[in-house]
Amino acid sequence: MIGQVQVVVGAAILDATGRLLSARRSAPAALAGRWEFPGGKVDPGERDQDALHREILEELGIEILLVDRIGDDWPLAPGLVLRLWTARVTLGEPEPLEDHDELRWLEPGHWLDVHWLPADLPVVRELARRSALEDT
Repeated sequence: MIGQVQVVVGAAILDATGRLLSARRSAPAALAGRWEFPGGKVDPGERDQDALHREILEELGIEILLVDRIGDDWPLAPGLVLRLWTARVTLGEPEPLEDHDELRWLEPGHWLDVHWLPADLPVVRELARRSALEDT
């Protein structure tokens, strides 16, 4: 993949009360126990949004509606970027089926109460900033 960037997609899933869904990694060992937005890698030829719907179904067993793209590309590592959308659950109840051992709904004002992966932390802060602006 010389000159190409691997895209990872993620969903900031919010419920009607403004709670944010966080997912605790179970693997790999270097990431286990840290919290993240659910999602995963985009396969060759796959649209970002299609990959996100697929990943959320595989990881959480739910269907979602994508609402808004948050920012541009968020750097994860050299050659790896995150593209993130806010989303709402349209079908099912989220369960940690793959790559996670726990899910937690974080109340507004408490989104930073878990130990987020370093790459996801700036996104959480941006979401919190936007949420505070909406509340004013």
